[in-house]
Amino acid sequence: MTKLSPGDKAPAFSLLDSTGVKVSLKDFAGRSVLLYAYPAAMTPGCTTQACDFRDNLTAFADAAMEVVGISPDLPEKLAQFAGTEDLPFTLLSDPDHRVMEKYGAWGEKKLYGKVVTGVIRSTFIISPKGKIEHAFYNVKATGHVAKLIRDLAL
Repeated sequence: MTKLSPGDKAPAFSLLDSTGVKVSLKDFAGRSVLLYAYPAAMTPGCTTQACDFRDNLTAFADAAMEVVGISPDLPEKLAQFAGTEDLPFTLLSDPDHRVMEKYGAWGEKKLYGKVVTGVIRSTFIISPKGKIEHAFYNVKATGHVAKLIRDLAL
């Protein structure tokens, strides 16, 4: 698994969002993007993390940063997740995890003491020019958004 580092070109993507519309990285050209990878919509940890982003969206918006979530869930499940939790940001469907693999957010990880293959909870800050500014791997669902706000001085 290749991990991204600051200065790397952000891997391009084109995926369906929760409404079935194709969204590409190039759609965000000229804007900063916070792309976060999470394992599964409507699970306790992922819901906590998504709601933390929702509740702190102003901090990211004030920094001119678009928040975008990505998971292996299908658009229909993402739509249900967005509706149930009132998530006002883009959720992308990567069911074959090709994009997450390019970002180093898919691979082996420990889950309850066992080694499994799946989503490695990660967050990437992509510059308006499409470069990785920050890559955070193996982040915690709880407290991660507050840590981002603090570490990025938002």
